[in-house]
Amino acid sequence: MDHLVVTVVAPDKPGQVERIAQCIAEHGGNWLESRMSRMAGQFAGILRVGVPPENHDELIQALQVLSVHGIHVQLAESAVETACTWKPISMELVGNDRPGIVRDITRLLAEQGVNVESLVTDVTPAPMSSELLFHADAMLGVPLTLSLDDLQARLETLADDLMVELVLKTDV
Repeated sequence: MDHLVVTVVAPDKPGQVERIAQCIAEHGGNWLESRMSRMAGQFAGILRVGVPPENHDELIQALQVLSVHGIHVQLAESAVETACTWKPISMELVGNDRPGIVRDITRLLAEQGVNVESLVTDVTPAPMSSELLFHADAMLGVPLTLSLDDLQARLETLADDLMVELVLKTDV
């Protein structure tokens, strides 16, 4: 079985996911996993599809034809995942919104060799003051060779500089 990673972006309207799923099923593909979301009137998603080698090229062509429905598709071959050399850690961050928070946090993580496995962010008004609060929830892949105490200390220093609350959880 070959694997494809498919990224889709389309105007949000009923039936978009069904249209993609139908295309995959018609070409012998198996929808394995996905992350999808609606944002600012657009629908976006990323999914991993298994497909028999004999259907591989046909499926790719069929997915690209979805553009007639406004569904823009980008494809990548799925690489074989290597043995696990990291531990999962969840990170929650809340603070006053300002430009550069994501850049500063992800720069520190990258410098430590930490992989951002998933990241969900939003900005909402604070309950009492209506100031905008930035929220981030992330799943991180921390190298087994990196001390969690060191990572926590570096993140806490940055959190103090950014004036945000940051919580790491290792029991995920």
